[in-house]
Amino acid sequence: RAMGARILIVEDEEPLALLLRYNLEAESYEVETIARGDEADTRLREAPPRTVLLCMSNGGFGGIHDKLLHALEPDN
Repeated sequence: RAMGARILIVEDEEPLALLLRYNLEAESYEVETIARGDEADTRLREAPPRTVLLCMSNGGFGGIHDKLLHALEPDN
């Protein structure tokens, strides 16, 4: 089966990140996981994903959630 859209998971709880990755990959999505919100800014610039699953209680944001939302807007 061909790989689907790329999804970035930003989650600091490894068991939850692994569970999400496992289930999404089972549905043929290409999945990348990172543990800190501040790492997401770099990932977005390198290769923007189709979707971001973002843990809002994750540390290291420093306003990154606003950057993520802006970067994922269709006009950007």
